[in-house]
Amino acid sequence: MGSLVNGKKTLRVLMFPWIAHGHISPYLELAKRLAGRNFIVYLCSTPANLSSIKNKISEKLAPKIQLVELHLPVLQDLPASHHTTNGLPPHLMPTLKKAFEMSAPRFSCILGEIMPDLLVYDFLQPWAPLAAAAIQIPAVEFITSSAIMTAFMFHFFKKPGVEFPFPAIFYRDYELVHRAKLLESSANEKVKEIADQGIQRSSGIVLVKGFEEVEGRYVKYLSNLLKKKVVLVGALVADPSPEMDESSEIMDWLNRKGEKSTVFVSFGSEYFLKKDDMNELAHGLELSKVNFIWVVRFPLGEKIELQEALPKGFFEKVRGRGLVVEGWAPQTKILGHKNIGGFVSHCGCSSIIEGMHFGVPIIAMPMHLDQPINARLVEDLGIGMEVVRDKFGQLQQETVAEVIHKVVVDRAGEPIRKTVRDLSQKMRKEEDIEVDEVVLEFVKLCSNGKNGMPY
Repeated sequence: MGSLVNGKKTLRVLMFPWIAHGHISPYLELAKRLAGRNFIVYLCSTPANLSSIKNKISEKLAPKIQLVELHLPVLQDLPASHHTTNGLPPHLMPTLKKAFEMSAPRFSCILGEIMPDLLVYDFLQPWAPLAAAAIQIPAVEFITSSAIMTAFMFHFFKKPGVEFPFPAIFYRDYELVHRAKLLESSANEKVKEIADQGIQRSSGIVLVKGFEEVEGRYVKYLSNLLKKKVVLVGALVADPSPEMDESSEIMDWLNRKGEKSTVFVSFGSEYFLKKDDMNELAHGLELSKVNFIWVVRFPLGEKIELQEALPKGFFEKVRGRGLVVEGWAPQTKILGHKNIGGFVSHCGCSSIIEGMHFGVPIIAMPMHLDQPINARLVEDLGIGMEVVRDKFGQLQQETVAEVIHKVVVDRAGEPIRKTVRDLSQKMRKEEDIEVDEVVLEFVKLCSNGKNGMPY
């Protein structure tokens, strides 16, 4: 349990995210901020997932952030190297979830060995707070999705058949398949049960990644739905990665471009463009005449050559103004560069927040479940513009080129550029306020001990 350091009590927190890069990253960023506020943090995940963050903990914080390995059972077609969603072939996701759930007894042992003052857990493991309750440790759920998406989901859990009360947030006709999947999920009793249990077992509060200026009104609605206090943790944007310095190929290339002249194109670590979309995007980038850095990814195990994946002659046509990178690029470092003028994004929650944080306008190209909702938020806030697909849900190269040019170059895009600059300044000024509130809530819970637990 907690100890005294320099006359102040040091609280020990065990953090347990879902095994996805998009989840462990915000958990790590929250851990860093807690470590700077007299907390000792244990971050528990699989070795495959922890490997993505090992180099992102500074020497100064290393003594206060300890990585704890959770070994999942090895199931058929799912070796230890696949114990993360990063690059995981979609058909193996159910197997990964099964292995994760089977690791519950091992996690209970870890919890008993560490005996933290508090557990912070993710939405897919409602069994984790039960393990904490068994040894009288309070637990808090931390949801890494946006407040608006969480509110949207729980609205359909709690109020099926009732329209969402924010008309700017909707699904386009060609996206109704995504909405149908969400509604199907809300009708799935197991999914609903997992979501409800995770919330109900959270001690007094629920943490959600977000920023008051952006999502305050949705937080109030979400709190009413959950019957719990929702506490925003802030943007949690990572510092630019030290892994690639200014002499790297990417940054050297970007340094030679004009200010705000280049778009960064990336669709996250777990989403892969279909062949048709990749072709339309390539032609759109070519037609836009705007400089670009494009990060292209393929699922693990698929051996595809870039030259084969992209249209014939593409590299020759964009030579000098286009850089295609396979696999990985230092996203925050690129977005924070003065020569970046736009972000072509799938609209994952973390990517949207990073774009806002660095004042980069967003060219929205949503693909999957929650991404259309985040894309509507981008347009509602006036910080970007969406590439709207045709009635069949297909990208059109002309639309891609038109939106990129308008957002980055045209005078008509200046209101968007100004709005996102202003929002960035507000976020930077107030980024510590949310974390300070989280700290106060944690201290209160740990002081109350088992009296702060919901059962």
